[in-house]
Formats: sequence, structure tokens, C-alpha cells
Amino acid sequence: MMLVSVAPRFARRLSLALTACAALASPMASQAQAQAQTQLGLTPLQRAEVVEVLRDALKRDPSILREALAAMQEAETRDRATSQRGAILAQREALLADPADPVKGNPQGNLTIVEFFDARCGYCKALHPTLQALLRADPQIRVVMKDLPILGPASVVASRALLAAQRQGKYAAFQDALMQLRGEPTEAALQAEAQKLGIDWVRAKRDMEDPAILARLQHNVGLARALSIEGTPALVIGNTLVPGAVDLPTLQNLVAQARQEARQGG
Repeated sequence: MMLVSVAPRFARRLSLALTACAALASPMASQAQAQAQTQLGLTPLQRAEVVEVLRDALKRDPSILREALAAMQEAETRDRATSQRGAILAQREALLADPADPVKGNPQGNLTIVEFFDARCGYCKALHPTLQALLRADPQIRVVMKDLPILGPASVVASRALLAAQRQGKYAAFQDALMQLRGEPTEAALQAEAQKLGIDWVRAKRDMEDPAILARLQHNVGLARALSIEGTPALVIGNTLVPGAVDLPTLQNLVAQARQEARQGG
């Protein structure tokens, strides 16, 4: 970066210049520059000097803009990861130790993965066989399931049905069936899949209306909000939030990293 070749007294101004450089690429450039000016305590004349330095630098080397934008994106990614790590630590008990949560895999496993999912989510369905492969390959993994019905009323109905099936000891099998369902989880489709698994549908329908099940879903939504989860699927592996569907090698690497951090007391 250009900062290393600049005298120390100009480093601060050049830092602002790079910020302004990124701001120039935005429709809100003047607002961003004014904010940077206020934060660094520069006078309008000093800011004008910095902007002039920036313009000259861009004429000589347009790659500065790309480097500045990349640096800002990297900083935002680091800040987001740090914030998410803090949120995970703050919510660890709710994530890992709620006895009401459905569990897949090994209940006594030495590593817990938390999955937020929507039964109608295509990406969740794409991730499902990968997670199943991970559980087959690694018998020491425990998976806590957090139903997060964010795709509309049909998702809420499917989540209610899943939590009702949990009361009959059929959550994992029913969830597997819904992840493989290609059509919409209408009531007729839910009933058909449930009955294939020996679920008492009359009892399940009654349990679906239990306010405790709605409260459970609302709790999951609140937890997702606390973690700044923006969609499904979302996995919590160790102290890392993993948004979206990932492949098996990526999951295995994240698991290995989480175990290493746990050994180091991280």
C-alpha cells in the first residue's frame, strides 16, 4: 500500500484520502467525505488538499481505488466476524444447551453444530445431504436444530409440524423427509409424509396449535436476530457463523478449526 512510502505526518491525511477514494465511488460520496472530515478533525481547506492529493494519485495510479475498496471490504469482514463471534459467545447457552431443541447426530458428541433452517428453503435442502454426509463421516458431531420459518406462512406450518413430530420422537426422520420433499409442504403433503413415518397426525395437528410451539419459533427468530443472521441456512460451528450452503470439505475444515480452538481454550 502507498502508506508505507509516505512521511508519518502525511499518513493520516493519506488514510483519509483512501477513504475518500472509496467514497467517490459511491452515490453518497459527499456525505461520506464530510463524515470522514468530521471524524479526523480536518478543516475544509485541509480536506480540499487531501482530495487534490487523491485526484493526482488516481491519475497516476488508478489501482489505488481498487486497493482502497478491497482494504475497506477486508476491514468490514473482520469487524463483522468479530461482532458475530461476540454474539455467539453471549448466546452460547441458548445455542448449545437448550433442552427443548431437537438434536441430530450424536447427543454426546464432542462438537456441536447449530443449524438454523427453513423447511421450504432450497439452499437448506441443498445443504442437507452434505450435513448428512458429515454426520456419517464424523460420529462425534452433535447437531442442534433451530427451525427458522422466514419464507412465509407455509414455512411456519411446516416448522409447527416438525416440532409437533418431535413430541412423538420423530423429528429427525420427519425433517429428513421434508428436506427431500420437492413440492410445497401443504397440509396434505405434511400429513402424507408424517403418516409414512408412523406419526399420529391427529395428535400432531393438535400439538401444532400449542402456544408453546409458536413461542419456540419466536425464540429462534429472536436468537437469529441477536446473531445478525440474514437468511437460511446458517450454521454456528464453534465461534464461527457460516451463512449459506457449503460443501463437505469446507464443513470438515470448519469442524477441525472449531475443535482446535476448543483445545486451545478459544
